[in-house]
Amino acid sequence: MKEIIVSAMDYAKSLGADFADIRYKDIKFENIDVENSMLKNVSNDRSQGYGVRVYVKGAMGFAASNDLNEIKEVTKQALDIAKASLTLLNEEVKLDKKEAAVATHETPVKIDPFAVPFAEKLKLLMDIDANMKKADGVKFTYARLFLRRDDVIFADTDGSYIVQNFCQSGAAIGARAFSDDDMQQRSFIDIKRAGYECIGDMKLLDRALSLGKEAVELLNSEDCPSGEFDVILTPRQMFLQIHESVGHPTELDRILGSEAAFAGRSFVEPENLTTKPLTYGSKHVTIVADATCPLGLGTFAYDDEGVPAQNVTIIEKGKFVGLQTSRDNALKINQNSSGGGLSDGWRNLPIVRMTNINLLPGDKTLDELISGIEYGFIFDENKSWSIDDLRVNFQFACEIAHEIKDGKLTGKIFKNPIYSGKTTEFWASCDGVGNKDIWELIGVPNCGKGQPMQVMRVSHGSSPTRFRKVKVGVSDVK
Repeated sequence: MKEIIVSAMDYAKSLGADFADIRYKDIKFENIDVENSMLKNVSNDRSQGYGVRVYVKGAMGFAASNDLNEIKEVTKQALDIAKASLTLLNEEVKLDKKEAAVATHETPVKIDPFAVPFAEKLKLLMDIDANMKKADGVKFTYARLFLRRDDVIFADTDGSYIVQNFCQSGAAIGARAFSDDDMQQRSFIDIKRAGYECIGDMKLLDRALSLGKEAVELLNSEDCPSGEFDVILTPRQMFLQIHESVGHPTELDRILGSEAAFAGRSFVEPENLTTKPLTYGSKHVTIVADATCPLGLGTFAYDDEGVPAQNVTIIEKGKFVGLQTSRDNALKINQNSSGGGLSDGWRNLPIVRMTNINLLPGDKTLDELISGIEYGFIFDENKSWSIDDLRVNFQFACEIAHEIKDGKLTGKIFKNPIYSGKTTEFWASCDGVGNKDIWELIGVPNCGKGQPMQVMRVSHGSSPTRFRKVKVGVSDVK
């Protein structure tokens, strides 16, 4: 394999390429779905191939194939596309500098998920399903396993040759309760860059019992009150708040307009790093893009452009200080790549993608966060979301609201809570972040971006976080 890939890079140089790189990816999937105590689906898929990127005089060409016997032809095709692009080139593409690297990396794995017997996996899902059904009134249940292995090779004409092996294990479970005019659900999903051992760490059987019970309780609960309230968001809601209102707005390609036609732009400007300082949140808010975070879906040793993994601060004590970048756009703001050039497979080019965008822990216990609220709520688990094209105005619906009164949880729950706000105003209202003991990393399985669409998996870490005077209402999402 190495000889074939290196020879393709040598061939690109011999044809006159200024620079070329290649990404070979062999991705193996296994998904098992159980619904209502029945095996719904089992899928075992594999995607294997490579993509070659070639630069000639500032023009780029890309070609891909799943046949290694065609690697020289594919390399020449990419070069021919780059040369053809010169005739319509408006602006030369300039890649930032990086060191050539020869390295290997592998996800730490205690239990290979593909070595676990199918019968054992199915029994776990059936037991989870049965536990959710123990709550009288649960009408629909699902339990799913998502297992994945990525074997990735990167090489370039500078002499890099990097081999990385990644393993992902995840699960999703949910229970729904129905009446004639309402449906309520409680759910859980998480994916880690780890072996099958992390499935046990999720304590899915215990979660199943509580999710089923809460789904039924929600069906018979009152709608969440409307008004301005102090709110604590759990990590299972914070992950999406971070993703949509910090992760996407700080991607440089989106800021520069590459996503404008498909998913919008951003209120953030490159000048916010220099001549137009931006206050993004309160002093309690420090957020990083950390590709070194253990268990994160955005964790690696090198990105898909051969750039080393980094831990980049995006917001420091409320001040905007950094962006997510890749090699082909970092020089536009006189920086080097943040190591965010990633592709979802061998067929697509790397673009700026989130790694693990994490809110760093504060110093509060959960009890201390709760005790500071006269009347308000804990919101848990996202149900739906909406945010505008500039990532300013947002609205999130959650599955459940836990009532807080006089600094204590009352035990009462409400259904259909929503909250809304403006990004920087909302983050400015943060006045407390939970400590490291209650910090959690949550995997996001389906972040879509780009044309053609690329679906990536990323992670977000946070502790329970308190926000003041949040606009709260009632969702009509069923």
